[in-house]
Amino acid sequence: MVKPQLQLSSQSTKTLIPYWNAKPLFLASFPINTLNNKNLRVNKKKKNFITKAVVSSTEKSTYVQSSNIEKSTSGKALVIVQRTVGGTNLSLTRGLDDIGDLFGRSLFLSIVAAELDPKTGIEKPIIEGFARRGRDVDGNREYEVEFVIPEDFGDVGAILIENQHRKQMYLKNIVIDGFVHGKVEITCNSWVHSKYDNPDKRIFFTNKSYLPSQTPSGVKKLRETELVTLRGDGFGERKIFERIYDYDVYNDIGDPDGDGDGKRPVLGGKELPYPRRCRTGRPRSEKDPLSESKSDFTYVPRDEAFSEVKNLSFSGNTIYAVLHAVVPGLQSIITDPELGFPHFPAIDSLYNVEVELPALQTNSLFSIIRRLIRAISETRKDVLLFETPEFLERDKFAWFRDVEFARQTLAGLNPYSIRLVTEWPLKSKLDPEVYGPPESAITKELIELEIGGFMTVEEAVQQKKLFILDYHDLLLPYVNKVNELKGTVLYGSRTLFFLTPNGTLRPLAIELTRPPVDDKPQWKQVYCPTWYATGAWLWRIAKAHVLAHDSGYHQLVSHWLRTHCCTEPYIIASNRQLSAMHPIYRLLFPHFRYTMEINGTAREALINANGVIESAFSPGKYSMELSSVAYDLEWRFDREALPEDLISRGLAEEDPNAPYGLRLTIEDYPFASDGLVLWDILKQWVTNYVNHYYPQTNLIGSDEELQAWWSEIKNVGHGDKKDEPWWPELNTPNDLIGIVTTIIWVTSGHHAAVNFGQYSYAGYFPNRPTIARSKMPTEDPTDEEWEDFLNKPEEVLLKCFPSQLQATTVIAVLDVLSNHSPDEEYVGTNIEPFWRDEPVINAAFEVFSGKLKELEGIIDARNADCNLKNRNGAGVMPYELLKPFSEPGITGKGVPYSISI
Repeated sequence: MVKPQLQLSSQSTKTLIPYWNAKPLFLASFPINTLNNKNLRVNKKKKNFITKAVVSSTEKSTYVQSSNIEKSTSGKALVIVQRTVGGTNLSLTRGLDDIGDLFGRSLFLSIVAAELDPKTGIEKPIIEGFARRGRDVDGNREYEVEFVIPEDFGDVGAILIENQHRKQMYLKNIVIDGFVHGKVEITCNSWVHSKYDNPDKRIFFTNKSYLPSQTPSGVKKLRETELVTLRGDGFGERKIFERIYDYDVYNDIGDPDGDGDGKRPVLGGKELPYPRRCRTGRPRSEKDPLSESKSDFTYVPRDEAFSEVKNLSFSGNTIYAVLHAVVPGLQSIITDPELGFPHFPAIDSLYNVEVELPALQTNSLFSIIRRLIRAISETRKDVLLFETPEFLERDKFAWFRDVEFARQTLAGLNPYSIRLVTEWPLKSKLDPEVYGPPESAITKELIELEIGGFMTVEEAVQQKKLFILDYHDLLLPYVNKVNELKGTVLYGSRTLFFLTPNGTLRPLAIELTRPPVDDKPQWKQVYCPTWYATGAWLWRIAKAHVLAHDSGYHQLVSHWLRTHCCTEPYIIASNRQLSAMHPIYRLLFPHFRYTMEINGTAREALINANGVIESAFSPGKYSMELSSVAYDLEWRFDREALPEDLISRGLAEEDPNAPYGLRLTIEDYPFASDGLVLWDILKQWVTNYVNHYYPQTNLIGSDEELQAWWSEIKNVGHGDKKDEPWWPELNTPNDLIGIVTTIIWVTSGHHAAVNFGQYSYAGYFPNRPTIARSKMPTEDPTDEEWEDFLNKPEEVLLKCFPSQLQATTVIAVLDVLSNHSPDEEYVGTNIEPFWRDEPVINAAFEVFSGKLKELEGIIDARNADCNLKNRNGAGVMPYELLKPFSEPGITGKGVPYSISI
């Protein structure tokens, strides 16, 4: 898959061919080796004449243009088309396509010279010909064309393709032989539309990368025209075969025209700032003109779609099947959506007892979701069985312990929230007239009591021993709105931790706050670990609330917003402003694979109104609105770089004598320790790459494509933050290295750290409940409520946990989202052809790949070190989320190039 490239109108090709007023003559029914036959008629009115020859369709079809046939050589092009792509079927159009193949009318090729004619300063004649169907090899179909190469043609600059089939075709690559400098390989990996859908031709450039100022003269106009084509005109509804990249706000989350409460606010703009998504152009909703209507098709540019090589272990079909078949199946079984689990054995039974599903409409569902339903018997096709998560297999009771609760803030699913306490006392920044007294109820005396007189609070702050999960100010404005929804309870929360001498964190206190509501004043209470029964159960229930907050923040902010959502503008800008032959486009290209497709799927079934996130996570219908608030308050591009992120949270400080120039505040911080090694490897690779193409500083400022790309990211893709002072400048190679490394880190290391451990850690939902369904027993309880808590505290905790429907739905989705597909591309594994063909870049990639292999060993050694208690110990999950490589399936490791799931 390569960047969507130029669509060139078949009429416009005439402007590229200098006819010199000579009328071309046609030779029919003669093979190419008879071009000098006495029957050949040529027009010799001009010294440089044009000759076109067409041979019979029973021979290898060839269409030749030459400035001088007598001084030419023969050549051949081999086009590789993948046969197993969608769109090929046994319909009438398939039959017509086969007939076209038989008569050699499948693909029409036009080869464009790299340079203009040095004498005339205009384009050289184009070599053209029909490619004839050849062999079928390994699921691919070969098409061949033979042609005559004029002596003065020079190097190949580009090739135009016209697909004569009625179905789109997936072009893998083209190999051209016969030119002076040897074989020319053009990597395509791209869909080519049918001329019946769009008469414009496609163009593919050679594998050699060029800055705009270095573009060969013969293809400079094509380079410029390509970008205009990819930007589109901003009008009309996009079609499935198109490759247009444009921006829009998030006005497609809701479904105002559907049944029930489907209207949602538009995300993007002054009121609710948000990154931009890809424009689809669908009609507006009938009931809400600000929203886009729903349809069965969500447009993404054609080359951004999933490949069929995903082998259905995960693809759009699989996630669709889970969300549109398994989930409704669960809903039909669990008739009461509010029904909770009666006891903990009922939860455990999810992982070793078959759950019978009703008959579904499609029998192919179960062949698609291989892992999710892998344990069903051969005779029963309607049984669902979840695999036991690794976390549960290692230690069934780990979720119950405070040490594991604290450890997972450093080595779990969401290592991005823990931060250093730098000021005391803790105090809210919200308006006290609206939200009540800003002072925290976590007092100096309480903390000093919890740490047993080990040190004072002031000393703990000074010595960097106190850490916090702080969701107080972010959540508190939504508490009353969320609590009006059925079946969910929200608080503002603070959770305080103490760094012990052995390098682990110990939880000290949880504060839960409800703002004033109706005639009730602000309510807040602090819960601490304790040895007496009532306090111990209250602590466990408070932990469930905090974990629901952390789960929501992880999914909506650390995961969706900071990786998926914020990356989409980078992809759109790269395709609109960087040519397919630009070296920075080719550096970023593998890091954008499948992201737009998975984002489109998420908008349809995960983050949409009444979708999985709204139905099973604490913020409910306000989930996406909350992610917009987080974007407004917290997101900064400069702090998306790992070192700056750690520094901003107080988890690291600059130290030139420390590894990678940073000294960690918590030495045994698995995510940060492994992440900094990976960051350094990525940055060195980017440094070598950028310095090769930009040896002088002035090349950065004079690269108009690069400058337009960065400007569009800031001013359009993330335009709601365009006036922020923290945006990096782009004036030097070092500026570019920092920007590109940050983007690559987000798409690879950051996403891997927050995604591929989801089933392992959250597949057993008591460890990470996604929602709290009941209030704390101490919040304005009735006598009956308090009595029920004292008599059966376990039932109160179970009622707080997600319902059966919520839990099983989330488990099913997390299983799919944590899965590596068989065609996953991990960082440093497969070298891109564009890199391989450049010796300096090829050598740099070998170093890059070797360093990643070394990282595997570093992580293994750390996980075996018994002194690192946050990643080693009895029943402790080793931290492997940033190990670069993995086999397919749910492995809890592996760093793909891109956000492909």
